[in-house]
Amino acid sequence: MGKLRLGMVGGGQGAFIGNVHRIAARMDDQWDLVAGAFSSDPARSAASAADLGIAPDRAYPDFATMARIEAGRGDGIDAVAVVTPNHLHAEPAVVFLNAGINVICDKPLAATLADAERIEKVASTSKARFFLTHNYTGYPLVRQARELIKKGELGAIRLIQVEYLQDWLTVAVSSKQADWRTNPEATGGAGCIADIGTHAYNLACYISDMLPTEISADLGCFVEGRRVDDNAIVNLRYGNGARGMLWTSQVAPGNENGLRIRVYGDRAGLEWAQENPNVMHVSPFGAPRYTLTRGGVGNGNAGMRNLRVPAGHPEGYLEAFATIYSEAARSIRTDRGELSDPEAHAPTVSDGLNGVRFVGAAIESSANNSAWIHVRP
Repeated sequence: MGKLRLGMVGGGQGAFIGNVHRIAARMDDQWDLVAGAFSSDPARSAASAADLGIAPDRAYPDFATMARIEAGRGDGIDAVAVVTPNHLHAEPAVVFLNAGINVICDKPLAATLADAERIEKVASTSKARFFLTHNYTGYPLVRQARELIKKGELGAIRLIQVEYLQDWLTVAVSSKQADWRTNPEATGGAGCIADIGTHAYNLACYISDMLPTEISADLGCFVEGRRVDDNAIVNLRYGNGARGMLWTSQVAPGNENGLRIRVYGDRAGLEWAQENPNVMHVSPFGAPRYTLTRGGVGNGNAGMRNLRVPAGHPEGYLEAFATIYSEAARSIRTDRGELSDPEAHAPTVSDGLNGVRFVGAAIESSANNSAWIHVRP
């Protein structure tokens, strides 16, 4: 099987996340980047394409032109990566899905619930697949944690504690990355809760395989003049009686990308931290705590999937991101009958819609003195 052909919308010169997507797509030799509309400025898009070695006739002035032409080519793209700011996800996603081209979209799904539901509606009827790059679900030990819980190793889940802490917005900052992330017009009115809070929320949902039924949120802004939240504390209630707490902040000095989760059942607990992702601690009640390592003894099938190097050689953020791209490729190839991999999975439009609904409920709760708000599944 040859490599799948990838296009990209956004991610041009100076963009952080576009380069991350390109590295992730290349890592497992599943994708070739062959086309793109890398900027809303046609000249900048063409210059970005030239930097990336894209043929001039596949450097497009806009995504609509790209979708139309690529859908009609015999060697057209198999998927498009949408790596624009949040408020610019919906239009290209809808256009490419309508053109029958698979979409790999950066998170969150969209800046508003209306846009998220529009994407979901089109995705539900399109012959194409939609994948969302909640990349932290690609870590082997995150998948191992999910497997442990599904097998009942922790027993009935009682408590979930998840946090994602950063410090880079502790003071007012002006940069390309900071400016759009703190612009309510670009984020749908949310700040930290949408930017990294959705990652924490998705991680908790993925590992536990549960969605909260109600949340109570306190969103705050500590930097004078900032128009979106930079800190959020959210309490969670689950249908089985479990309780949880999510804390996300971009004003916590000493934290860089501190994504951490602890899950406790009536038989055992587990702990995992993204900044040291190759170890996970498991604590059976009444027995000694033990440590699982990435690729080491005791890993189940989920934990051994997508390994690239032996245990003891660390894998991290880029490898987890690459797993999402590889799983998307396997899903596409399975759909086409090119291989059979029923275990291939990556976050979907439903995961994205859950995240946008969570953000909306958090904003509503906080605006009403942290009232408990039902979260629609």
